[in-house]
Amino acid sequence: MQGEQFSETAQALRDGDLEAAKVTPEERLLLEFITTLTRHAYKITDEQVQALRDANWSDEQIGEAVYVGALFNLFVRLADAFDIHPLPERELGSGMPRAVRDGAAGD
Repeated sequence: MQGEQFSETAQALRDGDLEAAKVTPEERLLLEFITTLTRHAYKITDEQVQALRDANWSDEQIGEAVYVGALFNLFVRLADAFDIHPLPERELGSGMPRAVRDGAAGD
């Protein structure tokens, strides 16, 4: 019940749907930055980092976002390399994100 107020946002984020996620413009900017990190890290620009600073994200917070994003990307790459798959939906119930069910994770 404690997280019920965030359930719609959590579901939208699990589904990879930033449009439906109820996040602040500053949070959305950070999520878009992490999307760039995940899909095309070499495309991160100084202007993108400065925009995060201008949105009041500290260098420490930006760095932590990069570390966490990179770590999760490592986990995905390791799982792919070792052919590790999520548990079948029947074992996870409705907790499996749509992006994983649909095979869109890591695209």
